[in-house]
Amino acid sequence: MRIAVLSGKGGTGKTFVSVNLAAASKKAFYLDCDVEEPNGHLFFKPEDITTKTVSVKLPVVDKNKCSGCRKCIDFCKFNALAHIAKNIIVFDEVCHSCGGCALLCPEKAISEREKVIGKIEKGISENVLISTGTMNTGETSGVPIIRELIEDIASDIDFTVIDCPPGSACVVMESIKEADYLILVAEPTIFGAHNLNMVYKLAKLFKKPFGVVLNKCIEDYNPSLEFCKENNIKILGEIPFSNELGKINSNGQIAVREKEEYKELFDKLLLKLAREVIA
Repeated sequence: MRIAVLSGKGGTGKTFVSVNLAAASKKAFYLDCDVEEPNGHLFFKPEDITTKTVSVKLPVVDKNKCSGCRKCIDFCKFNALAHIAKNIIVFDEVCHSCGGCALLCPEKAISEREKVIGKIEKGISENVLISTGTMNTGETSGVPIIRELIEDIASDIDFTVIDCPPGSACVVMESIKEADYLILVAEPTIFGAHNLNMVYKLAKLFKKPFGVVLNKCIEDYNPSLEFCKENNIKILGEIPFSNELGKINSNGQIAVREKEEYKELFDKLLLKLAREVIA
């Protein structure tokens, strides 16, 4: 069972839900796909860490072989190549590393070089295997790192939690592709409902089954709850606003490992998830 946890913005409690879901299960694989600013490891504090780099291939043009036929430029749908002053210019930032230009070049003037864009770190924290992707500062896309994270999901672990990046951009789409079920995390504000709508539309677009976890709930009007009612969205659970939870979280601790009441809360959520996925 692969569960992706996402939200329309940062700070809603997406990582809080992801980390505690993984920790509450008997055995889990936790993937931190928020490669621009991963923080799940700050809670798990994994041990026995192994690291590998992630690289992409970028085109290199041999000016002496290039005839200026422009076939590579016409092929590239991302405008990563340009013909300027009789030279082919490569824009690394928009290249998607498909390799098509090198394959098409009739003069064999295009080769490829490796560029490291980030890393993946694996470790263990009690019952959870953690895999964290980190993108190097200055890089424009974390999609290749996320793709490698997803491809490397452990086949011997039945339960995987995918902690997605915030928002609904390409990195989020890549993170949810292989998920069996989506959890949309929302907070009880007007902006929270707006951002919930963003990921709701994404879930519908990908035709993935989903449910909502309402976080930081208070005894007052909840725009996110009203949005769920208006759109007939299943509410998987409600997490109350709590100073105690805030302190546990800010201290880098995992709530289900600190207090039994939070363990019971996430055990119930796990049970609901199992029923939803089976259904």
